[in-house]
Parts: sequence; C-alpha cells; structure tokens
Amino acid sequence: GGVCCRDFNISLPQNIQALSGSCVIIKCTFETEEKHDKNLVPKSAATGLWLKDGDKINDHLVFHSTDPKPNHSNGKITGNLLEKNCTTVFYNVSSKHTGKYYFRIESSDLKYIYTVNASTINVLEGSSVSLRCSAETLCSSPPPTLTWSSTPRIPLSESSRLEELISDLNFTATHRQHRVTFTCTITYQLQDENKTAQDSITLHVQYSPKNTSVSVLPSSSVLEGSSVTLICSSDANPAVLNYTWSRESEGQMEQLQSGDTLTFDRIDQKHRGCYHCTAQNQHGTQNSSVMLDIQCEYYITANFTLSHSLAP
Repeated sequence: GGVCCRDFNISLPQNIQALSGSCVIIKCTFETEEKHDKNLVPKSAATGLWLKDGDKINDHLVFHSTDPKPNHSNGKITGNLLEKNCTTVFYNVSSKHTGKYYFRIESSDLKYIYTVNASTINVLEGSSVSLRCSAETLCSSPPPTLTWSSTPRIPLSESSRLEELISDLNFTATHRQHRVTFTCTITYQLQDENKTAQDSITLHVQYSPKNTSVSVLPSSSVLEGSSVTLICSSDANPAVLNYTWSRESEGQMEQLQSGDTLTFDRIDQKHRGCYHCTAQNQHGTQNSSVMLDIQCEYYITANFTLSHSLAP
C-alpha cells in the first residue's frame, strides 16, 4: 500500500567495488513530489530498506534500518532520511554481497522502491557543465585517488573535506561532446594491492545544425534533358525538423519546396542557378549551396574553307 509514483528520483552510484572484509559506503539521495514531503517528518519515523537482486520485500530484503534480522547485511544508514539522504555504510562485505541493489523508503503513508536508471546529462551546446566525482575516505587509509577519462584539455580542480575527496570538471559543452562518456575512477590502496571503482556519466548535447551540405546526383555539371537530384544533409540534435530549398538566379531569390531532396526529371537551361538548402531544428538554422551548370544537349560545328586568289 501507500504512495507509489514513477516520477520520484534517486541518486546512486552506478557501480561500486569493495574489498572483501572491508566496509563500503553507498552515497544515496532521493526525491519525492513536494506534496509527499509531509510524510518525511520526525513523528513519522522514516525507515530505509535495501533489497538485493529484485524488488520483492519478502524475497529480496537484505537490510532494514529499524528492524534488522540475523540474516541481514551488517550496516547502518548514516544519512538523515528526513532530509532525503539515504547514504548507507555496510560492514564486513564479502562476495555474497555482489548484486544489484534497490532502496525503499517507508514513512507514514509514503512507501516507494527506487531503482537506478542509466546516468546521463542533457545540456544545450554553449552551456556550462560541472561534473563532480567524490570518494568517501572513511573506510580507506591512505585516502583514495581520483582520475578522469575522456577529458582531454579540460582543467581539473581537486579539493578534500572531512572524510571525502572531490574532483571537479568544469567546461563549456560543444556538439563534439555529444554521447561522450566521462568516467571517474577511484583507486584505493589497501595493504599491498590497489582496488578501483568507477562511475560514469554520458553527456547528451543538443545543438543547431552542423556540417550542412548539398550533393548532386549524378554531378553538378549535368546534361540538358537528364534527371538530376539534389540531396541536403545535416548533423543536428535533435534531428533536423525540416529542409527548405531556394534558388538564386540573376539576382532573384525563388522559394522552392521543402524536404531533404529536390528532383528534376528533365532539366533544362531555365534550371540553371545557385541552389540553397536551409536545415533547421529548434536551436537554429544552417545553409549550404551548390551551383548547377546545365550543358547543352546538342552542339553545332561548322568547318569553313577560305579560298583566296590574287588578281594578276
């Protein structure tokens, strides 16, 4: 029973690795609709549960913050659930703890299980992007180190605070970073070996049309009477909404049809001119043009013989 709404969000790392026999911290925050915040008050005594490899409480419950069982994982929620912080530490982890975990919040009439979706960021080209990677140092000595991948020429800033190491990436998004995955790797030095864990986030960049071009089949120099097709292409995200064609001839601009192709079944001299294609999406437009040169179908040649005689 209780409330179950699919637009709730949770922030969890995608992947965590831990050394057998040590502890592991799961950084965790969650969101609810504002109308349900009344359920997260001290008098309602919020409870956090972790489920493993499934979301059925009877079959997959491995941790209960207020009603632990002998077969449950040894741990505690260090975050304040009333502040929507579900950060949890598990102690003495082993290979049996490997699996996919789900978090459940129970507080008054609010009962909801959170799952984690693929981690992506959607931004508009030209906007500022800030990525932060943080690592808990509570369970590791010496402190871990953080490294980033997919970050050529992007400056790093690093800082540390009590029990946490932080590395920030700050940059301006460009269309070349569309679908680029940024991975932060945490390296722990434990005894005589290193252990690593990774978390990744993929950038989805929206941008206006780029690299717009017009190609002509079979070629831009065509024989009168032949069939010719102009094709316009462009790279845009979201994809181009529409292509529009226009022709410039003798200083006059003529609006033609829309669509990514423009076809002439039998081309003639009146079609000569410069053709412009405009690609457009909701973020802007870009133009490209091509000149059509129409060659005559027939050529007339004449030979002249000049006779010349001198008068006596």
